[in-house]
Amino acid sequence: MQQHKLGADLTVSAIGLGCMGFSQGYGATDDDESVAAIHTAIDAGITLFDTAMSYGQGHNERLLARALHDAGENIRVATKFGIVRTEAGVGLDAKPEHIPGFCDASLARLDRDVIDLYYLHRIDPEVPVAETVGAMAELVRAGKVRHLGISEATPEQLAEAAAVHPIAAVQFEWSMLWREPERDIIPAARELGIGLVPYSPLGRGLLTATLDSETVATSDFRRNDPRFQGDNLTSNLDQVAALRDLAARLNISAGRLALAWLLAQGNDVVPIPGSRRAARITENAAAAAVELTPAELEDLAKLVPDHGWAGDRQSFAVPSKTRTTS
Repeated sequence: MQQHKLGADLTVSAIGLGCMGFSQGYGATDDDESVAAIHTAIDAGITLFDTAMSYGQGHNERLLARALHDAGENIRVATKFGIVRTEAGVGLDAKPEHIPGFCDASLARLDRDVIDLYYLHRIDPEVPVAETVGAMAELVRAGKVRHLGISEATPEQLAEAAAVHPIAAVQFEWSMLWREPERDIIPAARELGIGLVPYSPLGRGLLTATLDSETVATSDFRRNDPRFQGDNLTSNLDQVAALRDLAARLNISAGRLALAWLLAQGNDVVPIPGSRRAARITENAAAAAVELTPAELEDLAKLVPDHGWAGDRQSFAVPSKTRTTS
């Protein structure tokens, strides 16, 4: 497995594992199967595991603790705070006075002494980013967190965060299906020396070329996404067919080609595809061994052009009015 660097000194596998699907978003789960899938990821050389306190309301962190109980010292765990799920609904809370408690609760669920990479999951519009990151920096000084990250930030917010404390990684949606980050957040992050962690790097499964107009409805994350609806879906499936045909000529799967394309964008890129299937995890990890030539990348740009994708992505804004108060 190739190694990529996030920020100044966080070295991890070039492909990570997004763990959300083990607890929510894509249908029923089985914890024993999930643990086995995580073990498959370790065997494939994956060292970065991405979770959040909000995934399954803590279930995901506890599951990861079980799966990583006997894992080696090279394993790195990233978790996130800021999205809160209560009986009243889903909201945001990045108040500085609440952050130590969020961290301690995650450490307990993860059964770890330190979090390798601690993200602000979403910006809380009621709290200046600098104040939130200032509280996160205190966790680093206390030895509870090694590196800081931020998710779904604007370039301006990223700069505000980095002015308070070094930021190792910014997480955002990026794939062949969604190229918008290339306009602003990626250049801004690179100017600040911040690593890039794309989530949904396989376009919520579309880029694996295993979905069709029938199967997209099996997940809320797809069913409610404009890119998976009507004429947009028809156009996007045409793009996927071209991707699949080129991948076949290269003797690899469409998913491996899509991930290899992301990895070709730089050694500061660490995609975190998620899957509950051990075979898919192995397939995704193998993308790190695919080195696309300049000619192959040029063919890909011509046959699957960035302007050929249709539809805006689903909004993942969370209302801030639903908050914790203690």
